[in-house]
Amino acid sequence: MKIESVSIGEIGRVKEVKKSVVKIEGLQGCMLGQLVTFLDGTRGFVMGFNESEVLVLLLGISKNIKAGNEVYSKEESFKIPVGNNFLGRIVSPLGDDLDGKGHIKEDSFAYIFRDAPAVLDREPIDQMLVTGIRIVDSTIPIGRGQRQLIIGDRMTGKTTIAVDAILNQKLTDTICIYCCVGRDYNSFEKVVSTFKEKGALNRMIVVAALASSSIGEQYLAPYAAATLGEYFMYSGKDVLVVFDDLTKHAWAYRELSLLMERPPGREAYPGDIFYLHAQLMERAARLSSPNSGGSMTFLPIADTLQGDIAGFIPTNLISMTDGQIYLSSLLFGEGFKPAIDIGLSVSRIGNRVQQKNLRELTMDLKLIYIQYRELLKTTRLRSGISEELTKRLRRGEKIERIFMQDKNSPSTVTEQIILYFALREGVLDTLSNAHCEHFKANILAYVRSNSPALLEKIDKGAEMTGPDKEELKKCIMNFDQSAWVDRRKSPRHEDIDGIAGEAAE
Repeated sequence: MKIESVSIGEIGRVKEVKKSVVKIEGLQGCMLGQLVTFLDGTRGFVMGFNESEVLVLLLGISKNIKAGNEVYSKEESFKIPVGNNFLGRIVSPLGDDLDGKGHIKEDSFAYIFRDAPAVLDREPIDQMLVTGIRIVDSTIPIGRGQRQLIIGDRMTGKTTIAVDAILNQKLTDTICIYCCVGRDYNSFEKVVSTFKEKGALNRMIVVAALASSSIGEQYLAPYAAATLGEYFMYSGKDVLVVFDDLTKHAWAYRELSLLMERPPGREAYPGDIFYLHAQLMERAARLSSPNSGGSMTFLPIADTLQGDIAGFIPTNLISMTDGQIYLSSLLFGEGFKPAIDIGLSVSRIGNRVQQKNLRELTMDLKLIYIQYRELLKTTRLRSGISEELTKRLRRGEKIERIFMQDKNSPSTVTEQIILYFALREGVLDTLSNAHCEHFKANILAYVRSNSPALLEKIDKGAEMTGPDKEELKKCIMNFDQSAWVDRRKSPRHEDIDGIAGEAAE
């Protein structure tokens, strides 16, 4: 005799509907985070309680839920599907496909809200995540398992920094997840098109909760992205997750909290907004070898208003991350791109994660460049500058030329080592800005064709010996002699027409 399975649940009734929040009566035994199902099949999960009511967040948009409708509850916590089949797909925070390619077959289900790895399950961060952005890799290095905040005003290139970091991983084993929260469709489509054009989408997942999505989906999107990333991290792989952006995520949670009639605090945010993001950031980690040895790196993005980093959400995120990359609207307006202000940017992991050759060449680069920017302000209106100051200004100008980089054009560690080696040897000091750009674009190919054995050694991360440095210096000095300018001519006194003429030649 076959015995059919029996499921036990509760039945409640809808008391009130407020946009994405529903008040329900009659669910006496439900728990926080438990799933409920409405008559039309729409799901929701329990977010809070009143004395005689349960507050449920709708997972999706439904206009059929009305007061008096029945609600069904089972003893089931909120899980989402995860698995390898999600690679190359655009999905909602609930794991549903948004790219029109059909249902995604999951490998398993995972809790969307789960505890962060314990301290004893982690290892120190000592491996570098190469972003391909020269100013970041040299002065603000990011380690695998780190949480590095990208912060700045609107339209300063924050998303570009994160997108370039993802594009630089396409030839590695790193799994990338781009989480879009509250952005408009056009800007989201541009980012996805970039991933497709550069061939990066096959090794990544896009989790989308656009401005047109429900508030519930916007609230859940970062947690869903972290859950998908944890599946790969616990499988022993390296993961990079970008949250774009957590300011809009905070707005979504503020709206939910006001709908649930929770008392507002500073800037109308609820009192637990700090815990909300801290719980998310703690899930980034580098696991120890007995726990698979995988890692998950977070690059959260946050907006500032007119450069004010003392706002409520920015200060919260700064305090719970391992450093920040600050983008300045003033630098952006001057044409310095990426517009990273390294005076306000920091990586608390430090340069210990850098490759030894790169660390040796860039250990004092940040200080020299900051001093150059200050010196430039004080000498701008002065004449008769000493020869020593002229040399310092010339060196700072060449550092700035190396830092300037077009978007979607990542630079390898080997290329960066060659550029900074040429800078330290003073090779770039005699070049005009136009010739410096020519040097940046072609030096790697020249060294590869003339010293392939040396380049292979640098690629493998081996420390350069004295003879290696002499060989590299000789190779650089022999590079494209037609690009060299008269050494008696200071680049600081070149006029624009002269640079344009040299570039045309």
